[in-house]
Amino acid sequence: MSLFVPAPLPSVAEIRRRLEVIFPDGTMQRPALTSEAAAKTVYTMLFIDAVEGRDVRLAPKHVYRMAQEVADDQSEKNRLSYATRCLKPKYQAEGTAWYADTTRELIRDDTIREAMIPIGVVVNDASVPTTSSKGRYYLKKDFANLFSLSVSDFEDKVIDWQENHLSASELARVRILQGRYNHGDSVKVNFPNGETRIMQVGKSSVITKAVIEEFSPRFLDNPYVLWISESGEKVVHQDNAMMQQIGLNIDEATLLPDLVLADLRDSGVLIVFVEVVATDGVVTETRKRKLLEMAKEAGFSSSHIAFMTAFEKRDAGPLKKRLSSIATDTMVWSMAEPKVIIWIGENQEIPVSIQ
Repeated sequence: MSLFVPAPLPSVAEIRRRLEVIFPDGTMQRPALTSEAAAKTVYTMLFIDAVEGRDVRLAPKHVYRMAQEVADDQSEKNRLSYATRCLKPKYQAEGTAWYADTTRELIRDDTIREAMIPIGVVVNDASVPTTSSKGRYYLKKDFANLFSLSVSDFEDKVIDWQENHLSASELARVRILQGRYNHGDSVKVNFPNGETRIMQVGKSSVITKAVIEEFSPRFLDNPYVLWISESGEKVVHQDNAMMQQIGLNIDEATLLPDLVLADLRDSGVLIVFVEVVATDGVVTETRKRKLLEMAKEAGFSSSHIAFMTAFEKRDAGPLKKRLSSIATDTMVWSMAEPKVIIWIGENQEIPVSIQ
């Protein structure tokens, strides 16, 4: 039986390029699925023929013990013998190993167990005992086939693969993010009262638009936009008369929020301060305290004030980087999952409506 993907195999660089297409922006765990480690893991699985329907299984050591000198010899004899000789206790790569043995968690946990298995492109062979040092992982056949196609055939087939294998929620996230960035040279924002405003193109503007058009009608009973600021010109749109009437005197130099919403409820107004994060700038404890002080000076109690940090997506770098800095009793929301609210709460209940 010939190898599933005969020589020449696609390079690690080409595999990574294809992974970035297969798992577009919006796919959960995308950084891990499109990393160099992921590309090298796929390459090694193809190299040793660890594919659904074959007899070979990959162990993480197949990846971290691989050397470029070994990978470059794509003869069938070398490929199949590497699958066996790599598992020997004292094996050392004929060349410089891709990774140190101490890197096994990167391959086993971060790449295979937490990214590739959950999304359904790698299978853990349950027949292999958990205490065994043998390989247990293999690629799904239809996924492996994407790397045997020519470049032109790959471009034609990858969309079909996504439609058939990515979950409905994965596809929704992808479509939402793709659609959000098709704005030309400006971003048109539709306000709850029917008014439209134009903002400069940029990720912050796109997230702001999503907060107003998706978050507001979904989580606020009767939403109203009080304030929008933008990096280009600090205050782009604001209703000065309304801000003055309700007593919110914002100091543009020191306390400029990205977005202020109001929920005009029967029980009273809820003011929602929103920080829009493209790269940095979450609602920290210090920022929350200062905004609360300003609101209390205007006569609002803390029960009528809410805070939210808005991101592009949950697995984006800015959220991972700043999660520990986000204040308690505040909300986190991402435009990729508009129906989801993350509440970082210590005392009070989530202040918005869950519909």
